[in-house]
This record gives sequence, C-alpha cells and structure tokens, in this order.
Amino acid sequence: MQVRRCIAVSAVVLTLAGCSVFRDPPSGAYFEDDGPPGSGPDPATVADAVPRAEPLSRTGNAPYQVFGVRYDPMSSVAVGYSETGEASWYGRKFHGRTTSNGDEYDMFAMTAAHKTLPLPTYLQVRNLANGREVVVRVNDRGPFLGGRILDLSYMAAKKLGVVETGTAPVRIRVIGTAGSREAPLKKTVSGAMQPVVFLQAGSFRLRGNAERLKADLVRAGITRIRIVTVELQENRYYRVQAGPVTGANAIQNQRAVIMNVTGVEPKPVRE
Repeated sequence: MQVRRCIAVSAVVLTLAGCSVFRDPPSGAYFEDDGPPGSGPDPATVADAVPRAEPLSRTGNAPYQVFGVRYDPMSSVAVGYSETGEASWYGRKFHGRTTSNGDEYDMFAMTAAHKTLPLPTYLQVRNLANGREVVVRVNDRGPFLGGRILDLSYMAAKKLGVVETGTAPVRIRVIGTAGSREAPLKKTVSGAMQPVVFLQAGSFRLRGNAERLKADLVRAGITRIRIVTVELQENRYYRVQAGPVTGANAIQNQRAVIMNVTGVEPKPVRE
C-alpha cells in the first residue's frame, strides 16, 4: 500500500493523518518542519490546472479513517458543487512523496487535497481575503487539522497569497470531475448498486421556456441536460431534465444546484 504524508495503516482501512502547513505565530516556525522551498519557478510562469476527462483513480477513493473519524469519499460530484471554509497548504516536507491517488506530490504543481471529493476533481479556488483565484486538481486526501476544507500545494498557495498567512478563507467550486462518462449502472466499493436518475427541473408548454431554463442550468454548472418532448391528452410538453446522475451524493449535489436556479425541488425520473 502506497504511503502518503504521515500515514499509518490499519488492518481494515488506510488511515491518514494529514499534515497541513501553518505558521506558528510566536516562533515563525512551520508545522512539523514543513515549509516553502528555498527556490522555485516564478508563480507567474505556472499555469492553472486544466480540467480534462479522467477516470476515478484506482486508489484514494475508498472509505478511510483518520483520528477515529471515518470518511466516505464521494463516488461522483456535480459540476457547480461548492464549499466555503479555511484552506491551508503543504510544501517541501512532502515533495516527492506519493499522494492518495498514486501521483508523486509536486509542490510546484497546481494541486490540492480534500477529504471526500472524488479523486481527481478540478476546483476553482477563490481566496475570499484578496479575491485571487486559481484552478487546481485534487489528487490527495486531507487536511485533518483545524476543521479546514482544503490543503493547497505550495504553488497554488503562493499564487493565492496563502503562503505568508498559512491559512485563508476560501470558496471552492467544482468545475470538472472524474467519472462524468460513467455507465448508467455503477457499483460502490462495497458492491452495492447506486441509483441512476434524471432530475426534472421543469415542464413547459412552450419550447422557448424550456430552452431558457436549460441555458440557466448550464450557466449554473450543469452540463448534461436534455429536453424531452411528451404528448399528454393532445397537449405537448417540453421537460427539462438534468442527467443521467449516478449515486446518492451526486443526486443530492445536483438537486441543490437546480433548486438554487428554479426555487423548486426537481422531480427524479428514470429512463
């Protein structure tokens, strides 16, 4: 089993003890001797991560336990899913070590760690303290200290202005994720079948109204949408449906996005 920063292995699951970086105010030292590199590329020359279609990683997506807390990673997540909280970063101590998904950690790459998002997932990260934004690829698990929601690579933290402060308030938004082309039926790591549904966001007599809702949903981050034409008692209806959506977590996330756009809970429908 591959090792990732401060890892202990139990007999049942991989137990990770995340080691986020933060500066100790009285001494100026970094947690567990971690910190920035002595030198490196100019952040202005380092491009953001570019979302691309990828399968779920073979490692890092199974349930695991840290400090007695069990984490169940999402099997899928909707584009547009967001969280707000505090981010930290990790640097030279872990440079070259294996991340949770099997990559080699590169502190100069635009990556991050999250406790439950599918590996990999692409995030737009905004530093709420200064307005800076970057795009990162989530390929690791953590952080597990201080209630933080994201652990940034050194370079991502540098571009966001987080290195100097150690932590910062951020908003993260999913802009790309693994498994977007999964088969309609999918098994969880335990072998149980996950539900696959379409979420009906609206039904209209006029196609123009359906097209407008579809455009609104696309702007909100939902990319897979169909308009189904239905004849009922000599009346024609145009139904706007998002999906197919696989898995309970993804259904819940996409339902929230639709409700934010329409103000109405979508109706789940099957093929």
